[in-house]
Amino acid sequence: KNDAGFTADEKAAMKERAKELKAEERALKDRAVGEKDLLTKLEEMPELDRAMGTRIHELIQATAPELFPRTWYGMPAYTQNGKVVCFFQSGQKFQTRYCTLGFSDSAKLDEDSMWATSFALTALTPVVEARIVDLVKKAIG
Repeated sequence: KNDAGFTADEKAAMKERAKELKAEERALKDRAVGEKDLLTKLEEMPELDRAMGTRIHELIQATAPELFPRTWYGMPAYTQNGKVVCFFQSGQKFQTRYCTLGFSDSAKLDEDSMWATSFALTALTPVVEARIVDLVKKAIG
């Protein structure tokens, strides 16, 4: 039988999200719990993705300390007023050749009638880091 349903990776992400929802209320009340969950997810990543995710975490925390760290579908994410603004996805999560920095519809990145909401990352250079800082600043308004 040909199953056109969810892939194993998609099912795993949904199961991860179900676990997160159970712990979310606790994490939303306690920044340390959310950050601990986020750091645990980073530790589970392959070395290169972990290094990139850790640096992005440092950049976001330095740029926008008001963003609340947590996990979202098993990915490090940052919220404002309880809504995810941005997230980091390891390339290994869905077997892609790059990591992703993504922004939700809560991010204020609007430009005319079309704008990017996710960015492929293969390396963090000073130029890329500066771009991330600019995007995060714009995303939170």
